[in-house]
Amino acid sequence: MPVEFSIENGVAVITINRPEARNAVDRETALAVEAAVKQVNTDPAIRCAVITGAGGNFCAGMDLKAFLRGEVVRLPETGFAGVTQAELQKPFIAAVEGYALAGGFEIMLACDMVVASGSAKFGLTEVKRGLVANAGGLVRLPRQMPIKLASEFVLTGEIFPVERLASAGLVNRIVAEGDALAEAIALARVIAGNGPMAVAISRKVLNESLEWPASELFERQFAITAPVFTSHDAREGAAAFAEKRAPVWTGQ
Repeated sequence: MPVEFSIENGVAVITINRPEARNAVDRETALAVEAAVKQVNTDPAIRCAVITGAGGNFCAGMDLKAFLRGEVVRLPETGFAGVTQAELQKPFIAAVEGYALAGGFEIMLACDMVVASGSAKFGLTEVKRGLVANAGGLVRLPRQMPIKLASEFVLTGEIFPVERLASAGLVNRIVAEGDALAEAIALARVIAGNGPMAVAISRKVLNESLEWPASELFERQFAITAPVFTSHDAREGAAAFAEKRAPVWTGQ
């Protein structure tokens, strides 16, 4: 199977499983990732998701052999690998070991957070193959790091160590080699333990407010966040604190 999928304690793990190709994405893989993302979006038992790669690498991008065979790995509704243009309705964490290159780097850019091993390496290498990073690299990277740094990544196609990305704010945690998935799952479990409505609405404002005019920031924020304060979960959170117990969330 090109993709493995598991759920435990509210956390889904999507594993691209083509280690012989550094988890490069062919059409079968893209369709399988798309199906997994849809399950994350629709299953209320899933609160957070982790995406990773098998065999010591995250993802080397598009499978160039599949490209030469004419396989289409950019899906109509969800983009490259079934994820880069998908509407991700839950928080996604990338757990990166080894190489995250080209489309693999762009999968990472689509995620909310990144946990990477100290030996991880990153690059938008498309220009070295006469291609362009149009699965998110060209439009997401300059929104996530300074434009001059983004220009170096995009225009040189060079591969960079994890410290370079961390210094630009693209990596949340650097861990020992082999520990990225475990640390990402631990981080996901913290998120999964919080109020699901509060997490969803907070994430919505975080992402959407980047494009709002400064004069409308608080007005738009209050309109979106107001339902949280009258929700069952808000009362449950306060009651659980007062009663010194774990809250029981309903998402309402």
